[in-house]
Amino acid sequence: MPVTSTPPRERVAVFGTGSWGTAFASVLAEAGCRVVMWGKFADEVEDIRRHHASVRYLPDLVLPDTVTATTDPAEAVEGAGIGILAVPAQTLRPNLREWGPLLPDGIVLVSLMKGLEKGTSTRMTEVVMEELGIGPHRVVAVSGPNIAREIAAREPAATTVACAALPTAQRVADACATAYFRPYIHDDVVGAELGGSVKNVIAVASGMTEGLRLGHSVQAAVITAGLTEMRELGRAMGAHPDTFAGLAGVGDLVVTCLSPHSRNSTFGRNLGTGMSVDEVVAVTRQTAEGVSSCGAILALAESHDIAMPIVANVTAVVQQGRSAAQFGEVLMADLLTRD
Repeated sequence: MPVTSTPPRERVAVFGTGSWGTAFASVLAEAGCRVVMWGKFADEVEDIRRHHASVRYLPDLVLPDTVTATTDPAEAVEGAGIGILAVPAQTLRPNLREWGPLLPDGIVLVSLMKGLEKGTSTRMTEVVMEELGIGPHRVVAVSGPNIAREIAAREPAATTVACAALPTAQRVADACATAYFRPYIHDDVVGAELGGSVKNVIAVASGMTEGLRLGHSVQAAVITAGLTEMRELGRAMGAHPDTFAGLAGVGDLVVTCLSPHSRNSTFGRNLGTGMSVDEVVAVTRQTAEGVSSCGAILALAESHDIAMPIVANVTAVVQQGRSAAQFGEVLMADLLTRD
């Protein structure tokens, strides 16, 4: 359901100064919030404080005056009612162990991360609840077709704000609703997080088809088959099937596969042209969560007896040294034998 109420003024902490965290901080500020960003690197924090911009990631975005930054997590969360988590998925648990004692009582925590934890296949909201000992009514997942550069340019966008407690989802949605950014609330956290995680892996596969010059028809088949894999895993885990027909499912999948600004599809395109995984990592400025999380997603699927051949194919490239040419051969054989 869409947000219709006027956003209140909130004090919000944003953990992470990457492109998505910075773009979302700007949205929050334009919606009326006072925002303090936490960053690991002093130079990035200084750029935000002095120039009101992320010079490294989004140099054309001028942040509102109500956004500042710090390297001190205690300063970032002081008085905050909402905390935004926008760090790489694999760093969340150790970060929470440091930040947990600093968090104000009752703070609502919002995950912008789209990945699963390696080794445990745990969703990000689950990591938050495990590490901090809080209930699902205080943990929110934001997922949708959101390209940071486009949102930074104030191009129109919509997103899903999911929480087991709809009033909490509404509070977060109110805090980020602007004339160009439209949040919709939902209670299917599992579906929202799985959609946001699996689509990144499918986008790596989609990008590889481009690098291999297999054509748009094959790329469309990969997106379609990937949506089926996403939905089947979600069904096995209790997600609502309709979630995958919405913003957090097919919407996010399509934009991540097709946008030239997508980190995951760009990673895949580079692999498809013959670069090795290490070579692509060396030229990639930010984390491609599909590469980091593909093994965890495959392990989760196997634990639920769900076949995910595209995810398995990407994982073989990333973790087992399968070449782009071999990826294409396996992909075509799989697509030709699907019902």
